[in-house]
Amino acid sequence: MDWSAWHDQYDLSDSWMARRLRTVQAHVRTALSEAPAGELRVISVCAGQGRDLLDVLAGHPRRDDVRARLVELDPRNTAAAAERVGRASLWQVEVVTGDAAIVDQYEDMAPAELVLVCGVFGNITDADIERTIAACSHLCKVGGTVIWTRHRAAPDRVPHICEWFEAQGFELRWLSAPDTGFGVGVHRFVGTPQPLRRGTRLFEFVGYDVLRQAATTEFKSVTSPRPTTSASRSRVE
Repeated sequence: MDWSAWHDQYDLSDSWMARRLRTVQAHVRTALSEAPAGELRVISVCAGQGRDLLDVLAGHPRRDDVRARLVELDPRNTAAAAERVGRASLWQVEVVTGDAAIVDQYEDMAPAELVLVCGVFGNITDADIERTIAACSHLCKVGGTVIWTRHRAAPDRVPHICEWFEAQGFELRWLSAPDTGFGVGVHRFVGTPQPLRRGTRLFEFVGYDVLRQAATTEFKSVTSPRPTTSASRSRVE
């Protein structure tokens, strides 16, 4: 899979991917608006080009409250995300080229008010989906929101994903209808927060070894442009 070219389908306004993106963005907008006053932390796992968050954040009233970390493996995608960050002057957003499956990437960002797990569940095994959902109770603060996606092709795992979230202390806030052609879910964490377990690997993408090798050989990190007074870090999707 070419994960950079895959994003081109978002530019086709009538594509299912564009419709799914607009749906996710609407719920990102709502989550940001409903979050408590003060600093608002956002984690995006396998962030791609960051369109779901960055295009909303650019014009959102809470933009200056948000501190976000987008972790993505493909350096072409992180370069595109970093360009979006720069254009919108979102200096509190960090774009990281690294392995999003390692929870250490989020250690100083968790627990967050908003966690995005979009474009992940359709590319990993059921066991890895369950493991990632369990980790959301480490990544998400009590009262925080997780927004996730999954295709609805057979075998449809969306009902199971909802059950797995419930088992981890999440309540369903919204779920796309089965006939939309895609699955988008919004869950709120109401359970008992769990500490982050360093070194834990959540999932393995199909073809992830190829992307990891590319990320190593092309360049190790792409970080968001930011003022010289701000420290920048590097890490992936």
